[in-house]
Amino acid sequence: MTLRSVLATAVSATLLASGAASAETVFTVSSWLPPTHNLSVAQKDWCDMLAKESAGSMKCNILPKGVVSAPGTFDAVRDGLADISYTVDGYTPGRFINTQVAEFPFLGDSATATSVAYQRIYDKYFAPLGEHRGVKVLGVFTHGPGIIFSTDAAVKSPADASKLKFRIGGGNINELTKALGWNTTLKPAPSSYELLSTGVMDATLFPDESIASFKLSMIKHATTFPGGLYNTSFVFMMNQDKYKALSAQDKAVVDKLSGEPAARLFGQGWDKADVASREGPQTAQGVQRIQADKAFIKAVADKQDYLETKWAAAAQVKGLKNPKGVLAEFRAEIAKVK
Repeated sequence: MTLRSVLATAVSATLLASGAASAETVFTVSSWLPPTHNLSVAQKDWCDMLAKESAGSMKCNILPKGVVSAPGTFDAVRDGLADISYTVDGYTPGRFINTQVAEFPFLGDSATATSVAYQRIYDKYFAPLGEHRGVKVLGVFTHGPGIIFSTDAAVKSPADASKLKFRIGGGNINELTKALGWNTTLKPAPSSYELLSTGVMDATLFPDESIASFKLSMIKHATTFPGGLYNTSFVFMMNQDKYKALSAQDKAVVDKLSGEPAARLFGQGWDKADVASREGPQTAQGVQRIQADKAFIKAVADKQDYLETKWAAAAQVKGLKNPKGVLAEFRAEIAKVK
């Protein structure tokens, strides 16, 4: 082999090595919840699946804390401050309308079922309308059934609730509590401990897992509703430019893990966390659980038509055809999911 050949071979090897290194994509991943929260865990699990399915060509760098607070997360991912994260649609009131279909009362008792059904409805009706424009949507999902949690007194009726100050997360529950005449303040979930421990708020609306996740030791009462008093819509997303820059092969891996697989992953994680919190911390701290009686359930149900009609009108303006038909299809889809 000539010296020229040796040099050419060495240069080729160097180029191949540098090409292999540059082919690896690292995503900056942000979470505004603690690393032990089920959403942070599900996001990490998704990242692990991504690395495995791509044979290491895509990896996640999970930051120790969120790049911004929860309400700013959508814009942070859109603008490239983080490559991957999730947020609550209702944390920015009035911005996302169609997604409120997943937030009505009495939808279901399983985060897995509502999340998977929501993803199917989202893919069919909402994705084409582009309400989440600016990001690559990896999945949509919901938490488990919403519950009334209070510190000092059980909430047995709308009259009991009207005497309290509630922290809420936004979305349709904001509309429902207004319709019921309750005193509510929109605040992200991580602020709950301070608000409740200092007595600024008397109660909060949350799924079961939140007692454990946010260490809400001051909670002593829970009022549950069949199918939940409410639900919350989440979006799991990736920076659009980061996705567009991927190779066709890597895009295929991202797409394979997006949609229903992601929705099921987050939903199953939430169901497990709900059970663990309900059977662990809530029992240990003596949370007294009651189910809303027929009169309380009827008081909420009486607002259903108003809520649905108001949402349907707003969704129609956003381009959704036959919103009430879509809502009926969503409920039917929840019943199908196993």
